[in-house]
Amino acid sequence: MKELVEVIAKSLVDYPEEVVVTESENEKAIVLELRVSQSDMGKVIGKQGRIAKALRTVVKAAASKEDKKVIVEIMQ
Repeated sequence: MKELVEVIAKSLVDYPEEVVVTESENEKAIVLELRVSQSDMGKVIGKQGRIAKALRTVVKAAASKEDKKVIVEIMQ
């Protein structure tokens, strides 16, 4: 899942070298924290959060094949 988020985020931003995805697991789900350059935040979130929602949908679909719950958080 981490690699999927990383590939998608790097294709969206102007500074792909600043994309960092960290993965942690709690008792309920896998949490993926996506960090990008401050100038790229708008590109990752999109108008009214549409790109962020689409990213979460793709990750959720991939996680459902493995019967896991994945949460994607976009951090500053």
